Amino acid sequence: MTLYSFLKKVFRLQFRLMKWTVIGEENMPTTGPVILAINHVSIWDPVVAACSVPRQVSFMAKEELFSIPVLGGIFSKLGAFPVKRGQGDMNAIRQSLTILKGGGVLGLFPEGTRSKTGEIQKGMPGMVLLMEKSQASIVPVKVRGTSNMFTKGWGRISVVVGKPLTNQMLKPPEGVEKRREWIADRIMQAMIELPEAK
Repeated sequence: MTLYSFLKKVFRLQFRLMKWTVIGEENMPTTGPVILAINHVSIWDPVVAACSVPRQVSFMAKEELFSIPVLGGIFSKLGAFPVKRGQGDMNAIRQSLTILKGGGVLGLFPEGTRSKTGEIQKGMPGMVLLMEKSQASIVPVKVRGTSNMFTKGWGRISVVVGKPLTNQMLKPPEGVEKRREWIADRIMQAMIELPEAK
């Protein structure tokens, strides 16, 4: 059993005790390259999202996390890799494309940082570049209830997995100048429109 599989089993058991709900797990493609576009409110979002889909997810994460003793090495063993925020990090882009072109699943937080209000923010167009270069499907994911995990009692957490979006489904109309921004907006809107778990 890999470290990823072991930790996933441990966290799934923990989350079941926290009224964890997953809707739309069947929407996750079973094969082929996939970009999980996840909203971001807590450091626990990648853990919760990864536990909510059947396939292994490799996350792009801010490089500061990899400088933390011990944890940085664990992140790497789990398939995560660093990205320099606020600039075009070609190493992170190449690593992302390697994962996707190998048929893997890439986890992204297209808002770029955690939302302070909990509301879903504007998405960055970088995910569109990766989608176009790899022909990956984008699966919007909405995570709720993670902002107060382990700090204000054992609250309810939920994940809603949307249906895959493809290049063909996200073609902008003629005349659109900022094409990738337009597509990113459509992806974020799909995330916003996902139902809330009951």
